[in-house]
Amino acid sequence: MEHEVQKHGTVRAPIQYIVEGGHRLKGAIEPSGNKNSALPIIAAALLTEHPVTLDNVPRIRDTETLVELIRSVGAEAEWRGRNRLAIHAKDIRAADLDPDLCARIRASILLAGPLLARCGEVGLPPPGGDVIGRRRLDTHFLAFEQLGATVSSTDRLQFRASALKGADVFLDEPSVTATENALVAAVAAQGTTYLRNAASEPHVQDLAHFLVALGADIEGIGTNTMVVQGPSTLGTANYAIQPDHIEVGSLIGLAAVTRSSLRIVRAGTEHLRSIRMGFERLGIVCEVAGDDLIVPSEQTLKIKDDFGGHVPKLEDQPWPAFPADLMSIAIVTASQCDGVILMFEKMFESRMFFVDKLISMGARIVLCDPHRAIVAGPSRLRGASMISPDIRAGMAMLLAAVCAEGTSTINNADQIERGYERIEERLNALGAKITRVPERER
Repeated sequence: MEHEVQKHGTVRAPIQYIVEGGHRLKGAIEPSGNKNSALPIIAAALLTEHPVTLDNVPRIRDTETLVELIRSVGAEAEWRGRNRLAIHAKDIRAADLDPDLCARIRASILLAGPLLARCGEVGLPPPGGDVIGRRRLDTHFLAFEQLGATVSSTDRLQFRASALKGADVFLDEPSVTATENALVAAVAAQGTTYLRNAASEPHVQDLAHFLVALGADIEGIGTNTMVVQGPSTLGTANYAIQPDHIEVGSLIGLAAVTRSSLRIVRAGTEHLRSIRMGFERLGIVCEVAGDDLIVPSEQTLKIKDDFGGHVPKLEDQPWPAFPADLMSIAIVTASQCDGVILMFEKMFESRMFFVDKLISMGARIVLCDPHRAIVAGPSRLRGASMISPDIRAGMAMLLAAVCAEGTSTINNADQIERGYERIEERLNALGAKITRVPERER
């Protein structure tokens, strides 16, 4: 595996996890702040010329890369604690963004909205991120054009707007990042904006609440139609990122496959209904205790047939249905449950291609096509050597390795660390046996 060369010539060694499987876990764990909230909120901090302090920011590769990007356009950004980030975008410039940094994360597209609002133009190299299939940007372009911007594309994306204007915007799909970009631009636009067919995921709501904390006027948060009165006079804000519901779902799956009892502290239980319902289909029932979620060790792990004994289906859909980012976790979890289930991933045509690694470990899975897999369980998993292709598949592989017999090696674990903060340390504190190579710097 090639070493990753950083911007200033230093070399970052590829990260590898060596996992000794078969250990039960026990204890309490708190999920990190939501990565998919932190990224648009860090970008949106460029909207105001006043200081912003963000708490519960996950200290992961993606957030650190975005911090480098906002510094590159003139913003001050300083970590004032493990998970506290201070941003002051008093003076920012319409600079062409670093293509190497943009290639690392898809979230670089989130800078288009705030930079367009503050500078009137932005040049953006093609964003990177996970290789899980085509992820179209057309919805962003259509939204910006309706708000008065022009969009052109050569070797980079060019956005320009002498003045953003409120509009009745109908998104051609409920894209999360397009909703976030449009919402940020609408806050700076002159007049009223209606955002229809908007995404309503918890991280979109988190961004909207942050913008309100800055002084924005937004109605309909949590619905598929938001109304924004602009332009808003924005000030300073101290804001805490909400817990990551995808990490909570990952921990539910981890507890289930290891037959462990876990208490997930400050889990943000108001956003877990569809996730809990999805796992209940696999025979995994969680208990709510205030804002904590308890996963008991005594689970049936028996897949519930549909009425009449038919093979059930677990499918992802836009929020508030079961999230696409948990399908990889659900597939591994289903491999340890008694019964047969069809897993239907509708949104990305390459997300399921990691199942060949699970099959090599002993999982009984038939990949029907890029979107559907039949899982028959329970199966006894054996340790294996794997390569993580993306954040969520990497975490799913880690679940499989922790519950497997023997030792597994996960290469390209950098991908896991793009989305899960110090995950090996936190799981080892619960009783897992994960060795990170190289060792983490203190």
